[in-house]
Amino acid sequence: MAVQEIQLPLIDLSGYIDPKSPGDRERVIAEVRDACAKFGFFQTKGHGISLDLQKGLLNSIDTLFNLPKEEKRSLSFLQNVSRRGYEESGMSLRDGDKLPDSKEAFYIGREDPVVEHAGFYGPNVWPPLPEDQFRTPVWNYYQATHNLGSIIWEILLQGLGHPISVMESFAKKPMVMMKMIRYPPLAATLPGQFGVGAHTDFGGVTVLLQQPDKHGLEVWLDDKEDWVPVKAVEDVYVINCGDMIMKWSGGAYKSAKHRVINKADNESRLSCATFFHGDVFATNPLNPDDPVKETVGQLLIKRFGNQFSLSDEWKREVKAAA
Repeated sequence: MAVQEIQLPLIDLSGYIDPKSPGDRERVIAEVRDACAKFGFFQTKGHGISLDLQKGLLNSIDTLFNLPKEEKRSLSFLQNVSRRGYEESGMSLRDGDKLPDSKEAFYIGREDPVVEHAGFYGPNVWPPLPEDQFRTPVWNYYQATHNLGSIIWEILLQGLGHPISVMESFAKKPMVMMKMIRYPPLAATLPGQFGVGAHTDFGGVTVLLQQPDKHGLEVWLDDKEDWVPVKAVEDVYVINCGDMIMKWSGGAYKSAKHRVINKADNESRLSCATFFHGDVFATNPLNPDDPVKETVGQLLIKRFGNQFSLSDEWKREVKAAA
């Protein structure tokens, strides 16, 4: 079979969320376990997030990114202690990449009124748009994908033989970040530039919505040594595991490289990723005796400390918690 013909597993989560027959939940747990062990990725339907929420979110993203450039820059995440807000195209460059990502992005997370732990928790930045055009649909969508991320975590834990109660040890106040993204048309990017260059995700569960029929995501398969395209299909989410899950599971679950190339010459592409990590000071809940006591926050700093201009205070506070 040619690599281009390989498809990631498509798993119907309704058997877990709303089981109708004996064994439905166990079947879904096994399917997710096998997909994450082999690919680190799977596609899913029956996830419980309505099309109205998805369409409302995509409309809001489109409205946001069509604001004047200077208005978007005034919302820069670099001016926010909790790193919420707007990231301009060209601001993200990974070690080894020749060119920065062409995407632009906007970040939100938990809506905490008080800044805590040097910015891990804090308030969001909201653009000056009517609430019904942005804040309300975006927040409703965030809550829905927050819930779906928690469900995926439950399934992954049970796939390794752990009870759901393990969630209580690392997700009392989890960091759940959402990244809204617009990729420019292929014709507007530089030769050799990616929308997002090849990378693995940092932490826990990623819940990805792709704008229907706007393809671009590709996943690396080690055994085939090639990139596999993942089509953007309406009402189908893409789920993947990050590096922290791979570390915590002792490699039972995989964290796979992926990248985005907007295939459309003259059209932009929208997507949205929600990342459910865990509490900032949580350590590996699957192995309490693990001699490496790195916290979620420490792993985040290790991954992004050189990429972003994190304050020394931010780093000291999180490192001191070990």
